[in-house]
Amino acid sequence: MNIKGIMRNGEYKTILENMASLTGLQFASYILPLITLPYLTWILGPERFGLTQYAISLITYFQFFTDYGFNLSATRQLAIVKDDENKVSSIFNSVMTIKVLLCLVSLLILMVIVTFIPKFSQDYMVYILTFGMVIGYMMFPTWLFQGLEYMKYTSILNIIGKVVFTVLIFVFIHTSSDYILVPIINSLGQIIVGVLGLYVALTRFKIKLKLPSRDDIRYQLKDGWHVFISTIAINMYTTTNTFLLGLLTNNTLVGYYSIAEKIILAVNGLLNPISQALYPFISRSVNNDKKTSITFIRKITKIMAVLGLIMSVGLFVFAKPIILILFGESYARSVLVLQVLSAIPFMVSLSTVFGIETMLTFNYKRAFTTIVMLGGILDIVLGSILIILLNEVGISLSFVITETFITVAMFLFLQRKGIKIIGNKREDEIDGI
Repeated sequence: MNIKGIMRNGEYKTILENMASLTGLQFASYILPLITLPYLTWILGPERFGLTQYAISLITYFQFFTDYGFNLSATRQLAIVKDDENKVSSIFNSVMTIKVLLCLVSLLILMVIVTFIPKFSQDYMVYILTFGMVIGYMMFPTWLFQGLEYMKYTSILNIIGKVVFTVLIFVFIHTSSDYILVPIINSLGQIIVGVLGLYVALTRFKIKLKLPSRDDIRYQLKDGWHVFISTIAINMYTTTNTFLLGLLTNNTLVGYYSIAEKIILAVNGLLNPISQALYPFISRSVNNDKKTSITFIRKITKIMAVLGLIMSVGLFVFAKPIILILFGESYARSVLVLQVLSAIPFMVSLSTVFGIETMLTFNYKRAFTTIVMLGGILDIVLGSILIILLNEVGISLSFVITETFITVAMFLFLQRKGIKIIGNKREDEIDGI
């Protein structure tokens, strides 16, 4: 049975359209900024470029906080009730209310940080201006478009925002002293996307705005809790790597690490369209026929693994020309960092299928959260030690070890549950379901 045979024609077409839209979104989110990245690194230099990236690493915590895992929990709810306008409106109102409140709490926390902690107070304006990214991210309803399977809106609007960002960078950033404009431009691009996203959501899907009930808010908080905790844990070994490196070393080393990490994130982003487009379909499929769903997941695993392996090998082999040609000799220390991190795409290609597409859709939320949390703790402890010993290379090694641990742990968990994703097991032999 091929992949298309598992889906109805309408579902297959929708998924392909969403993959195409999500590919455009990933281009906007990761690839398009890479056009400006070499320019910024040349103009700003490692130290001030590192400062702008360190500010983003702090602000990213607040983005995850305001998201509260809704990009998965609310998406799954919407995929199930997508044809009921009243339920869609109810979910929208509850989620947006919570996100606004969390955004206000985030702003208060940031003000405390930049007021009382010297490391942040000396460049307080950079952090405050970067916070606009949280506001824009909070407004943009990615979870709504993904759950209702209209990802073309997400793609189009994000491309508009990134194009604005790209143009403004080249127009206004000319010397190292212009670094203060970088957070303004980052925030402006995100807020424009957020406003447009809300407008499209309210007009296209006929959402009726009203204050949600306490029960609705309580339900959304409870349903998204495990995803929220797992998101924090994931953040512990992704964004925290940059943050931890900056705390224990300096902005210059953050600059070296950030270059390689951004390339890795851009490559990982090429895998996301497959995963995100399939998630709503698999969420529905699991409710109807779990064995067929596993057969489908097994086929997707092979595709993702091959793509991830090709990307990892390519990054390792071409790390030196990528860094030196795009960013220059002053970033030569980033070459080894990129080679170490090159293992990440392969690991992520597998852990995405094991975790998001399988563990969450089969409702193993608690186990998923536990594994990712353990990975986050491992990364912080190991990363702190390795940063002291090896600086930016140390945190890179910690990142790879953590991703490997999480991937293996998820695989072993599914094996124990009788969900055999890798191997030669036939559909009629799948057990434990």
